[in-house]
Amino acid sequence: MIEMPPPLVLSAPEPRTLDLIFTPQALTVLQTRYRIVEAGPESVAGLADNTLGEVRYIIGQPPLSAETLARMPQLRCILNVESNLINNMPYDILFSRGIHVVTTGQVFAEPVAELGLAMALNIARGIVDADIDFREGRELWGGEGNAQARLLSGADVGIIGFGDLGKALNRVLSGFRTNTRVFDPWMPPSILLDHGVTPSSLDDVLTRSDFIFVVASVTSENQHFLDADAFSKMRPGAAFILLSRANVVDFGALMAAVERGHIVAASDVFPDEPLPLDHPVRRLKGFLRSAHRAGALDSAFKKMGDMVLEDMDLMDRDLPPMRCKRAERETVSRMRSRPVTVN
Repeated sequence: MIEMPPPLVLSAPEPRTLDLIFTPQALTVLQTRYRIVEAGPESVAGLADNTLGEVRYIIGQPPLSAETLARMPQLRCILNVESNLINNMPYDILFSRGIHVVTTGQVFAEPVAELGLAMALNIARGIVDADIDFREGRELWGGEGNAQARLLSGADVGIIGFGDLGKALNRVLSGFRTNTRVFDPWMPPSILLDHGVTPSSLDDVLTRSDFIFVVASVTSENQHFLDADAFSKMRPGAAFILLSRANVVDFGALMAAVERGHIVAASDVFPDEPLPLDHPVRRLKGFLRSAHRAGALDSAFKKMGDMVLEDMDLMDRDLPPMRCKRAERETVSRMRSRPVTVN
C-alpha cells in the first residue's frame, strides 16, 4: 500500500507570520500534520505547477487569478488570517468549485469591544484629561472635577453594525443596563431581538443615542455614509466611537462636528495609517485617539492558529469548516476594506 504524503499547505499570511498566529505547540502540530510551502503574496502565481497542483489549503489571502486557481485542482479552503475579506480573487469561481473562504477575524471582536467600552467610560468620566491635569498640577477635586461627567449605566446606546464585533460589544455593555438600539440592514430583526437589542433605523440610532458605537464593515454601499448630515442629527454632547474602519465615515465632517462642540468622539482607526504628524485630528480637543491597536493582542493572534488547525482537521475528514467564519457568496464581493499593513 502506497503511503500518501501529508497534505500541502501554502503559507502566504502577510503581514502576519506563522510565528505570530501559532503558539510554538500549535506550530509543531501544523508542521507535523502538513507539508508547508511559504510564499509571498505576489509570488504565488510563479510557483511550479506540481506545487500548486498539490495545495489543499492556503493560509492567508494572496491575490489569485482565475488562471492560478485553475492550476490548483486540490484546493479546498482559503483561510484568511488578516480579518478583512479582500476583493482580490474570483469568488464566483471559488464558490462554483466548492472551495471555502473563511476568516479568523472574530478573534478581534472581544478585545476591540473591550477597548470600545474603555473609550466610552473615558468619555463619560474624563479619565485621560483628569490624569493629564493631575500630572500638571491643575486637577479639580471631587465634584468640581465632574462638571461634564455622566454615567454609561442606563444610557441610550446605539450600535451601527451587528456582526461579531457588534455582538461582543453588546455583551460587554450588558452589565451597564443600557437601552441599546441597533442599525444593521443585513441583519434580520428577530436576531437583534434575540440579543436583547432594539432593531432601529439609522435615524433612530443617531437621534436617540448618548453613545454611538460604529462597528460596521466597509462595503460597496456604505463608504462615507456617516456624513455631516448624520452628525448634525446626533444629540448635543453625544459620544461617537469608531471601532471598525474609517472609510464608513466622512472623517472631515466628523472632525468638524467635534471642533464645533456638537459631539465628542473617539477612534481606533483613521483614513491614513500611520497618520501624518501634521494631521489636525492629533490636536483636536474632544477627540480620543488610539493607533489601530484595539484588537492587536498576542492572545488574539494565537487564537487564529487554533482556529485554522481545528478547521483544517475537520476538512481533512470531509467535514465543513466550523470554527472560522465562512464568506457568503451574496456579500463577500461587496466588501471594501483595505488590506492591513501593520499587525
